[in-house]
Amino acid sequence: MLAGFFEKKGYMVFSARNGAEVFQYVEKQPDIILLDITMPGLDGLEVCERIRGHVSCPILFLTARIEDADKVKGFAAGGDDYIVKPFSLIELEARVGAHLRREARHHFATQVTFSGELTIDYAERCFFFKDRRIGLAKKEFEIVELLSQNPGQIFDKERIYERVWGYDSEGDSSVVAEHIRRIRAKIAVYTERAYLETVWGCGYKWIK
Repeated sequence: MLAGFFEKKGYMVFSARNGAEVFQYVEKQPDIILLDITMPGLDGLEVCERIRGHVSCPILFLTARIEDADKVKGFAAGGDDYIVKPFSLIELEARVGAHLRREARHHFATQVTFSGELTIDYAERCFFFKDRRIGLAKKEFEIVELLSQNPGQIFDKERIYERVWGYDSEGDSSVVAEHIRRIRAKIAVYTERAYLETVWGCGYKWIK
């Protein structure tokens, strides 16, 4: 049903009848993957864990499981969205379209210059002020990437930790504040402009 629906919408669709068949289609580098959690043989969670290192496209889980613990497992396995059955085809089409547009923006707008001559090159994972490179550790850059791609949106420490470190990571969100402090200190060497703003009692946001 889903294959026929999306083909009528102009998509090229590959349909896997079980978890094992997914792997042969992964080699075709799809733009997006809809993955049922309950499948014959390998379940969707295990399939996602195995293919996540080979594909960067969004993976959307379709499932009847509605417990929060199941959702956490889905995101921890590498999923990008979690759509609970029963769902409408209109909603699913909208979710698919939104993820594909987000991917397109990520690929084409890889370098962004903010006011104050600060430039972030997302493709090269570099951070510059004017022509001078600012050295950021991997997690520091990932925090900057998350906040700067969502300017004005407030992220609390727990959400930042989940997005950057992952749901199944050992540790806690207290490390976020220390990473924010280090990022600010590195930016402060080059400019007094504050790009990372603390919203007291709520979290952090990026100011253009």
